[in-house]
Amino acid sequence: MIDSVEAAKTNPLSEQPWAELGLKQDEYESIKKILDRRPTSSELAMYSVMWSEHCSYKSSKVHLRQFGDKAPSTEALLVGIGENAGVVDIGDGWAVTFKVESHNHPSYVEPYQGAATGVGGIVRDIISMGARPLAVMDPLRFGAADAPDTRRVLPGVVAGIGGYGNCLGLPNIGGELVFDESYAGNPLVNALCVGSMKHADIHLASAKGVGNLVVLYGARTGGDGIGGVSVLASETFDADGPAKRPSVQVGDPFMEKLLIEATLEVLHAGLVEGIQDLGGAGISCATSELASNGEGGMHVYLDRVLLRDASLSPEEILMSESQERMCAVVTPEKIDAFMQLCKKWDVEAVVIGEVTDTGRLVIEWHGETIVDVPPRSVAHDGPVYERPFHRPSWQDALQADAPTPERLARPESPEALKQTLLDLISSPNLASKSWVTSQFDRYVLGNTILSQPENAGMIRVDEESGLGVAISTDCNARFAKLDPYAGAQLALAESYRNISVAGAKPLAVTNCLNFGSPEDPEVMWQFAQATTGLADACLELGIPVTGGNVSFYNQTGDTAIHPTPVVGVLGVIDDVDRRTPMAWEDDGELIYVLGNTADEFAGGEWAHLQGHLGGLPPKVDLPMERLLSEIMVAASRDGMITAAHDVSDGGVGVAITEMALRANIGARFWIPDNIDPFVFLFSESTARAIAVIPRTEELRFTEMCAARGMSATRFGVVDSGLGADSGHPDEQVIVFDSLFTLTVDQLREANEATLPALFGG
Repeated sequence: MIDSVEAAKTNPLSEQPWAELGLKQDEYESIKKILDRRPTSSELAMYSVMWSEHCSYKSSKVHLRQFGDKAPSTEALLVGIGENAGVVDIGDGWAVTFKVESHNHPSYVEPYQGAATGVGGIVRDIISMGARPLAVMDPLRFGAADAPDTRRVLPGVVAGIGGYGNCLGLPNIGGELVFDESYAGNPLVNALCVGSMKHADIHLASAKGVGNLVVLYGARTGGDGIGGVSVLASETFDADGPAKRPSVQVGDPFMEKLLIEATLEVLHAGLVEGIQDLGGAGISCATSELASNGEGGMHVYLDRVLLRDASLSPEEILMSESQERMCAVVTPEKIDAFMQLCKKWDVEAVVIGEVTDTGRLVIEWHGETIVDVPPRSVAHDGPVYERPFHRPSWQDALQADAPTPERLARPESPEALKQTLLDLISSPNLASKSWVTSQFDRYVLGNTILSQPENAGMIRVDEESGLGVAISTDCNARFAKLDPYAGAQLALAESYRNISVAGAKPLAVTNCLNFGSPEDPEVMWQFAQATTGLADACLELGIPVTGGNVSFYNQTGDTAIHPTPVVGVLGVIDDVDRRTPMAWEDDGELIYVLGNTADEFAGGEWAHLQGHLGGLPPKVDLPMERLLSEIMVAASRDGMITAAHDVSDGGVGVAITEMALRANIGARFWIPDNIDPFVFLFSESTARAIAVIPRTEELRFTEMCAARGMSATRFGVVDSGLGADSGHPDEQVIVFDSLFTLTVDQLREANEATLPALFGG
């Protein structure tokens, strides 16, 4: 029997599974107060999922507001927080949209499909803005590299990202691969997509215009994904119904490809008044958000929805997170043209309702009204919690436990320094990622200019002018564990630096904030600190947050993951031909380190390799980061440098190793005066970069640095002929005068063997 609105009025005392659906009793009482009756089972399902943490941001809203309240003044931001994705003006009438979000829990349950549909979902966010997707990035975090569950999850996640993205023909241009015991049982699978459009093509998610038609198009609706964002299971409403539906969505990249082309064509043809992708919470989310944003109402006939499983109940249809679906608002006079274009692309479409002026979202099922709610109460006016938070009791002791020489023995001899470098570059976090990235799209490429392992991914947007964008994501969660405020700023600084050393000007930020349970006051303190730190840093650097995602409840039992605020930065470059790669090229080029090096190892890779976490993270110096950015962009623009690399994980030693491996050309280095070799090689002090300079440009470059107050120290020279002098004829080597010599082949062997040994291949 259908639980209609009429039934809810006549049977007000019917027991309902509100707790099983994740609602608190006071939330359930609020729903009854809003409706002036008990909700129907369909309404209950809608409220439960739309008021969930994932959809409503009920525990994070009060802190996320800072991104708007502290937003720096900028003319670049065209669409900010609140839409499917942020949009940034990059000049010449072009705009780009980008966003990062999580698909953590589905990827743990079913790694392949969880990760694949994470890619599909973020791509639909981008096309719903009217943009053509250009590339994806995937920041990934797993438990210990040698843990059995990592071996279960990682290959499936990598295959899912590669399989789905490759079928779409979208290059994967970067991201991160991090291993840490904190993520055991809670892998973080974050997905970013970037797309481009002309200003006139920007579209927003709203249902306006009384009488306009609501069209559902794309794949048919199935029972997959129920229990994804929500905890809804079919048995909740019908004990005699089918077995529990799969909780992880199942993706079809070939349908996604058709959907992309159909969507872009109907948008560019001017056939759409509003559009929304269907991801989390499915039709519940799309209809309530469209209606709420339109400030009107909507009448939906749920039995018109095309199904691939005829046994689905109304509640299941509303909650299904079946992939490759979109919802559009179309005027009656344009509906035929809309349908024709869908047919052209072999995409099914059906009118499921119309826009009204009632101020209500009404949903019918075979003539009976099963939903009658104010849409804003579902989509936007859910509960907002000011969760209690306090500094963890263990925080002071953790910060006091710094990796001093007294606590952690440091390598001193030349042989020990040499072994430390080899140990670092062969560690899972710093080893070559090619085992992963080789499974992503390497052949279609699109307009890829730079991709992993370069400092940042770079895509050409305009083939005539060479206009392009660079994107980077980053976060050292250990830094955030030691000091969440500074840790979030350091994540931003690293991404910002990656963009700059590639030659692009940083413009905007997206973020995916991954934390434990918001009901834990200590986790909530970490979240509040990180959010405040990121907002403050964005204000100081002058780049706005355009949107993103919050992922809570990443924990096993009471043990939360390290706080992981992943920060993505997008920058613009007026001509991709002048990008700065990380590989040096010519003999005689001079190698400089910019910025100051201090004794800073807490939370860094060397301490991590020793099994130590404690102390304070490296000092944040945002003015110096901004200055470094300006210098690197100017040096690229004016042809002063031929290569560059940021200094971050593993310090200068790892940075120059990665450059040598990329170039396959050797170089000679020396330790600058008045600094300990270990500190110089492996400290993770921030606001530093390696710059490679032709001799003809040395004076101009150093004078620019001196005039701007930037420390620039020469410590190396590119030299392809060092092999013979060091006992390695016909080989490329890096030589540290008086310390050690390593061939590039030795470095490569150490760097590339780790992941294949762990995961096969």
